[in-house]
Amino acid sequence: MRILIISDTHKKHENLKRVLESVSPVDLLIHLGDAEGYEDIIGEMAGCPMEIVAGNNDFFSRLPREKELQIGKYRVLITHGHYYYVASGITDIMSEAQARGLDIVMFGHTHVPLIEYGEHVIALNPGSLSYPRQEGRRPSYILMDINKKGDAFFEIEYL
Repeated sequence: MRILIISDTHKKHENLKRVLESVSPVDLLIHLGDAEGYEDIIGEMAGCPMEIVAGNNDFFSRLPREKELQIGKYRVLITHGHYYYVASGITDIMSEAQARGLDIVMFGHTHVPLIEYGEHVIALNPGSLSYPRQEGRRPSYILMDINKKGDAFFEIEYL
């Protein structure tokens, strides 16, 4: 199973088109917020099932602020992250995920990619395809692959 994890597209989809051309087919697209009303267009572009949550710039959105998913053997929390103050660090969001008995937490908001293997929880942030903020400012996303044994592997990819 191959999963594309993105966030913070902010109405700019040219880089998403490039990523999809490069990595397709994918079995699932996860968008971690700030689609700014373009969730239907993003879903059509992906051509696969999509899970999406609202970000801090998704004004008047009816999208949920977070979801718990079962992906293979993993229990996963997807959220934008701003309710967990991720701009100040990931302690709160990691604690919340652990308290819920989750294996993985995925979030956006900071526009900085991250894979953090905690003692009990793996934290993933794909960064931003539109407005990257990390050193070098390259648009980024994460590919999650689940092998035949059911084990997940994650890779930050850059355009």
